[in-house]
Amino acid sequence: MRISARVDYAVRAAIELAAASPDALTCDRIATAQGIPSRFLQAILGDLQHARLVTSQRGRDGGYRLALPPSEVSIARVMRVEQGFLAEVHGQRPEDATYPGVAKELTSVWVAARDSYRRVLEQVTLADVVAGKLPDAVAELAEVESAWRSFGATPVD
Repeated sequence: MRISARVDYAVRAAIELAAASPDALTCDRIATAQGIPSRFLQAILGDLQHARLVTSQRGRDGGYRLALPPSEVSIARVMRVEQGFLAEVHGQRPEDATYPGVAKELTSVWVAARDSYRRVLEQVTLADVVAGKLPDAVAELAEVESAWRSFGATPVD
């Protein structure tokens, strides 16, 4: 799993907007709250606006707002705006990757891994994160001690 800075920033900006919903926030306010470079954030907010997840309004009461209720916007939906597919193998969908010989079943491994990743990201909404209450299945996964450890080339138990 690799989450780029751009994807991380987009999700964090969306969460800030969810917390302020239905009110608007300026780009500078979001940038300051989340420690995101303002110029970079402007481009991300433009992407979210183009994807119709965010609206903007100029003027004294202007700023950015979520276009949908926070409970209707999954983390996966925000991520897809910035990275397209949630999981790729050499720039293609996992099911399109093919391997010869003994590596043939690797396609199934990538598809299963994507499904697991997708299940978590599709279940969690912006409202869940703002409320600090993750869906039970996701909270259970996060409570597993080994989930908090990164393994190098050789896992150690």
